[in-house]
Amino acid sequence: MKLLFIGDVVGGLGRRTLAGLLPELRDRHEPDFVVVNGENAAGGVGITERTALELLDLGADCITLGNHAYRHTEVYGFLDREERIVRPANYPKGSPGRGVAVVKRDGMALGVVNLSGTVFVDAARSPFSEIDAVLADLRGQTTHVLVDMHAEATSEKTAMGWHLDGRVTACVGTHTHVPTADARVLPGGTAYCTDVGMTGPRGGVIGVKSELALKRFLTMTNVRFDTSDVDPWLNAVLIEAGPDGRATTIEQLLHPWTPVQPARGGAELDR
Repeated sequence: MKLLFIGDVVGGLGRRTLAGLLPELRDRHEPDFVVVNGENAAGGVGITERTALELLDLGADCITLGNHAYRHTEVYGFLDREERIVRPANYPKGSPGRGVAVVKRDGMALGVVNLSGTVFVDAARSPFSEIDAVLADLRGQTTHVLVDMHAEATSEKTAMGWHLDGRVTACVGTHTHVPTADARVLPGGTAYCTDVGMTGPRGGVIGVKSELALKRFLTMTNVRFDTSDVDPWLNAVLIEAGPDGRATTIEQLLHPWTPVQPARGGAELDR
């Protein structure tokens, strides 16, 4: 089984970057499943039904989210209806959406789990006890499981990798928008990367226009952030696994993209 996991899609430029590069990546690598983190797909923060459907139409088999899952209230009903999108499993049980999905294709099944860290971000329960319960529920449904650990602290994500080694196919980190240089298969057969990175404008400050981020740091005043439109890249990992669910390889894919038309500005791109 080949799995392509694409890091946080940021704003309209991130969606355009995905649209521009995903067909080529599909042709070159022939993944069986494509999973996309869409946590920042709508205007650079959160997701809407329209932007989620756009990601699914582009070829995502499943969308994972994170701490901005509930930023746009209009998406709540969609999270309940659409089984191919997951928010952190360790959010309150009665909140909109679900934390686990099983996607199927050509006789294969992939379990997709979204978790939130608890260091510097909020969640209702520990991600460590939560994933233990989730894996017990998934037993018998699939041998291949991908965990998107959406967390701020590298220590918490690394700890989760070791906690899951040998029990899931892959544990990959999202949230910081900066790819880490530690992709590897752990001894038990779990593919791991602390942070996959983002799909969007590398020329800003983790997706935000650099001048706005600098103003916030320099003045400590309330600054409205807009998505940058400079230097778009796609950040992803390609994972291969055997029929037993154990990963054999993980490769980081870091690709720049040149828009066909000149960028027209962050506000326009984020619609």
